[in-house]
Amino acid sequence: MLTGRKLALTLAFTVLVAVALGVSCRGFFQPNSLVSVAVQPPSPNVLLNQTTTLQAWGTFQDGTRSQVTSGVAWTSSDPSTLSINETSGVATGVSVGTATVTAAAQGLSGTASATVFITISTLTLNQNTWTFTAINGGTSPGFIVTANGTTDVTSSATFTSSNSTYITCVNNTDPVYCTAIANTPAGPYTIVVSYTGSSVTATINVTAS
Repeated sequence: MLTGRKLALTLAFTVLVAVALGVSCRGFFQPNSLVSVAVQPPSPNVLLNQTTTLQAWGTFQDGTRSQVTSGVAWTSSDPSTLSINETSGVATGVSVGTATVTAAAQGLSGTASATVFITISTLTLNQNTWTFTAINGGTSPGFIVTANGTTDVTSSATFTSSNSTYITCVNNTDPVYCTAIANTPAGPYTIVVSYTGSSVTATINVTAS
């Protein structure tokens, strides 16, 4: 049995060993730190005047992924189009258009392109035909599309060519321009205009003459 001075020395030695082991363990087992942040969904669609809750997901040093639920700061590049609660990630559609959402945590950040859309019954184009000279190709007039007869949704609509080898369109602009390469075969071709959240479409008939 240990008594007196020997007991005290033994206890002191035990404490020192425990402290040393603690420091050593911390040296070998580093915290599983965050290495990247991503916004989910990556391309959120938010109905005008409605809300959607976005999430921040983190990838960690050991390769695992999980939702980051605290310490996340949310911002919108255009609050007049899409506002977002800076702590909860609740996004509100303010006006039709697109905005970049950023989620920042622990010095890292991730972004997503959010689209604010409306429920539509009709899509109307300012021009439903486009004719160009096949041998030269060309650039279309500027196309503008209106929803429900009053709301310009050109920058949010998607223009899809029936043959992207010869004819391509640049989306997310207002107006939208399409380009045909030189020596485009006679066709015919179409450009279909669609809109997020709707099955309604509009069609541009294209002729290479």
